Order: sequence, then C-alpha cells, then structure tokens
Amino acid sequence: MNVEDLLSSKGRVKILKVLFRDGHSNITRLVRETGLNHKLVSKHIEELKKMGLVEERRYGRMRIVYVNLSDPRVSAIREALKILGIL
Repeated sequence: MNVEDLLSSKGRVKILKVLFRDGHSNITRLVRETGLNHKLVSKHIEELKKMGLVEERRYGRMRIVYVNLSDPRVSAIREALKILGIL
C-alpha cells in the first residue's frame, strides 16, 4: 500500500472517517455521509479492499463494509488521522 494513494484521495479519507467512527456501514449510508455519488463510493471501496484496509460482506443485495481490524496498518492509519486532526 502506498500512503500517497490513500491520502491523495479525499473520497477514500471520507469513507475511512465514517468507518472508523461507526465501525461498519452500507453503501447507501456512505453515500449520504460522505456526499459522494454511489459510483465513486463503490470505486473507492474497491480500492480500499485492494489495499486490505476494508472488507465487505454481502447479505442479499446489501453490502456491508467494515474496517479490517486484523490489519495492523489500520490502527496506524487511524492514529495518523487523529494526529492530523482529520478524525
């Protein structure tokens, strides 16, 4: 994972803020909370999944996205965002 790829995207940071705050969310709620459109949220979720920072579970048509707490990078990113005043 390249930290520049993560922090260069306001959309990915907004999604992570919501997930760090709430633990998990569905796509519709992420769209509402971040102000991004559905297609963009889905794209950012896919990128975050490729980075290993988030995981997704499907329940029928509903997609629940949550932070991958088993990855030690996640807690480091959370702390860095707190230090930067983003969280």
